[in-house]
Amino acid sequence: MTKLVHSMIRVLNETTSVQFYHDTFGLEVVDRLDFESFTLIYMALPTSTFELELTVNKGRDEPYDLGDGYGHIALVVDDLEAARDIAIKAGSEPGKIVDFRPGGDSVAKFFFIKDPDGYQIEVIEKGGRFA
Repeated sequence: MTKLVHSMIRVLNETTSVQFYHDTFGLEVVDRLDFESFTLIYMALPTSTFELELTVNKGRDEPYDLGDGYGHIALVVDDLEAARDIAIKAGSEPGKIVDFRPGGDSVAKFFFIKDPDGYQIEVIEKGGRFA
């Protein structure tokens, strides 16, 4: 059996990143492993076994260069407007809601938001292939 378990991103500030993912999306810290030169923080939703691994490299002061190869992670929510309002109340700046209809029919309704390190997150309204 194969199972997706986590995706890892490097973050500069543990406190800021944990607070962002908790306040904006409801992720909780499920484990924290502290090593000499780095710390791993695993966050997940109570409804999912898939985890987001935040890696903090100790002693790093410079933001990470995300380059031009990083895409995004995506989350599905029941109520897109409510999720956007939560993000705003948490101090974030989500983009506008997009109703993606390239052929006339709605493919997805979503907005993007950046985390404190600049990673793009797509927030998609539940429905269609994202049910």
